Amino acid sequence: MKVKIFRLDKTLPLPIYETGGAVGFDLLAREMVEVPTGEIRLIPANVIIKTPPGFALLITSRSSTPRKKGLTQPHGLGVIDQDYCGSEDEIKIQVHNFSVKNATVERGEKIAQGLFVRCERAEFEEIEKIENTTRGGFGSTDIQ
Repeated sequence: MKVKIFRLDKTLPLPIYETGGAVGFDLLAREMVEVPTGEIRLIPANVIIKTPPGFALLITSRSSTPRKKGLTQPHGLGVIDQDYCGSEDEIKIQVHNFSVKNATVERGEKIAQGLFVRCERAEFEEIEKIENTTRGGFGSTDIQ
């Protein structure tokens, strides 16, 4: 799949898949960002990506970032829509510092990963009644 991408700072490399089996590509910080303890900051990722039709671009934490930096994504997962690709639409990684120390993200540091996921838009059909019985909600499949 070919994907159109624009780098704001050409001195930083394009995102890459680090291994032959990787499904996510690493995104790099375009600038150094300080994240005080308990705070949320946006880290510019240096790219504008035109997500192909039929796909969503999901932005996730790298598995080592919470352990190494004390940073996590407060919303869990970022979604880049197909129409978020204008000249001012740089991908930004939202991070929350849950640690007791201030965190520094350095310019060029791997801060998140992107994954293209096939998706479809739903056409909703409203109904008047739900026929199925309830499953029970949160924890309903836990052994009692």
